[in-house]
Amino acid sequence: MNILTVEQISKSYGDKVLFQDASFGMEEYDKIGVIGVNGTGKSTFLRIVAGLEVPDSGRVAVNNDVRIACLPQNPDFDPETTVLRQVFQGGDPLLRTVAEYMESVDRLELNPTDEHLQAEVMRLSQEMDRLQAWSLESEAKSVLSKLGITDFGAKVGQLSGGQRKRIALASALIIPSELLILDEPTNHIDNESVAWLESYLQRRRGALLLITHDRYFLDRVCNVMLELDHGRLFRYEANYSRFLELKSEREEREASAEQKRQNLLRTELAWIKRGARARTTKQKARIERFEKLQAEKTEYKSDQLDISVASTRLGRRIVEISELRKSAGDRLLIGELNYTAVPGDRVGIVGPNGSGKSTLLNMIAGRVEPDHGYVELGQTVKLGFFTQEHQEMDDKQRVIEYIKEEAEVITTADGSRITAAQMLERFLFSPTMQWTPIGKLSGGEKRRLYLLRVLMGAPNVLLLDEPTNDLDIQTLTVLEAYLDEFPGAVFVVSHDRYFLDRTVDKIMAFEGDGVVAVHVGDYSEYEERLQLLAKSSEAGTSQGAGGAKGREASSAASDSASQGDKASGSGSQKDQSRVDRLKFSYNEQREYEAIDGLVEAAEERLTEIAAAMEQAASDASRLQELMAEQQEAEAELERLMDRWTYLNELAEKIEQQRSK
Repeated sequence: MNILTVEQISKSYGDKVLFQDASFGMEEYDKIGVIGVNGTGKSTFLRIVAGLEVPDSGRVAVNNDVRIACLPQNPDFDPETTVLRQVFQGGDPLLRTVAEYMESVDRLELNPTDEHLQAEVMRLSQEMDRLQAWSLESEAKSVLSKLGITDFGAKVGQLSGGQRKRIALASALIIPSELLILDEPTNHIDNESVAWLESYLQRRRGALLLITHDRYFLDRVCNVMLELDHGRLFRYEANYSRFLELKSEREEREASAEQKRQNLLRTELAWIKRGARARTTKQKARIERFEKLQAEKTEYKSDQLDISVASTRLGRRIVEISELRKSAGDRLLIGELNYTAVPGDRVGIVGPNGSGKSTLLNMIAGRVEPDHGYVELGQTVKLGFFTQEHQEMDDKQRVIEYIKEEAEVITTADGSRITAAQMLERFLFSPTMQWTPIGKLSGGEKRRLYLLRVLMGAPNVLLLDEPTNDLDIQTLTVLEAYLDEFPGAVFVVSHDRYFLDRTVDKIMAFEGDGVVAVHVGDYSEYEERLQLLAKSSEAGTSQGAGGAKGREASSAASDSASQGDKASGSGSQKDQSRVDRLKFSYNEQREYEAIDGLVEAAEERLTEIAAAMEQAASDASRLQELMAEQQEAEAELERLMDRWTYLNELAEKIEQQRSK
């Protein structure tokens, strides 16, 4: 069932066109991920769909029975209210009723004889009954706990920005809705909470529309991708992995179409230069065709980032951490940590929020003093520290001035010199944008600019604190490629499992009670070890509870099997030989005879679809249909190839059996 239709919406800010004539529809079980480079208008797009912002043109039509719950990028908060009360703030009638009921009960406890308050509590109790809202408070506490917030009475104004964002996420999750809209829900939550949220959204009934940079999250949760690219909206019926393939195919088609346009343009230009005069209708038409070709936009190619910057020479001594201890109040963050970095180190730092990960980076950077022990840097170390915050940015300062403060010219690894303006262009800041005040940039564009400034300093040791927050996937992909070539050491705090798997080969895990353990391997390998330890622990508990009984049963089964073997002797081996004799069933024999032809037909079908897609390159609607057909045809070919492999392997075994 269609729950929402977006029809040709457009949005611009001044001269900057975010998107134009964007259209798509949502079904009741669609789980859609919105992706695109920072500054393309993803958050604005979500706000328009949620009804929080009005497009310049076009419309959003929502089914009358559809309720929408939304987590905006920058939620509003009351600093004086408590965590639990903040969850129930907002415009949703259900949440408002719960908030009013809680407020009335609190006032009645202070004035138990007030008849007006008694009547108000009674009225709101009946409304809670009607809305079936009694379970929401316990559900809110459960969700908050899963997101790492357990002090429900804490004042919101005393919490960090990340904690406040998690309160807003909890509020969106508990609202009964047919469409849930989430803007960067994985920012500011730890790996365990991300895994819980991923599982929660996989199970959740109803439609989902979200922005996230977490590629594992997109892959496992979403079944549709919407890409904003140069003001255009593209829809892919796929998860993130399949989207990458389809996007590559689309860009190849567009590049081919552009090449054909350029060839035709050269031919027509040569004809014009020969002095052809517009004397006939045919000649006029040809000139008009040339002018039309010349006027066509050529936005087929995606912008490419390039962050190939130099690093300063690094000596043998890099970072030495010795007997490091650090507490926060009466809570021990780091008990005793010893670690010596080596050239090429890639260390991922993981653990629950508030466990001390950022504190460790700040101690390495010399911004925080340890309680005991020391961190010593080598004489040649030049730190580059990419922090979660960038308060040092002056919103009135222009983009190019901000970069020139760090360096006006840098020398790359191959010896070439690149100016600040040229490097900004490589980071997708056009010459016009370079003179824009920083305050006019989107949050993601500010993060990208900040990253460039850090790298312009030519560091040889990088400290990255949650680098994936607010950076688009394209920037992250290029940052990962940069780290592949970076000769120095890297310490990275991140909850992005894909980023960790892609970039690190050691995990420094904050495991509670001051324990910081170092594990060799990427994050997935670390997670697998934790799961094995958990299973081993469960098995040990189970064996402790009923081990004697299990051992008795195992012993009896072993004795029985042994006696059976002795009794059966060689006659049993002959019987087993007859049982194991292989042969095709009637249906398998028929399938084996036909499988080669079926595979060939499936391959021909894919070739036909590819040719049709080439012809329909300019017809977006037909192209979407063909892409869906291509996906089905590829799945069918894969199924047939699996059967082909099975049947041919079985035929080979049968033939070997006959020859014995």
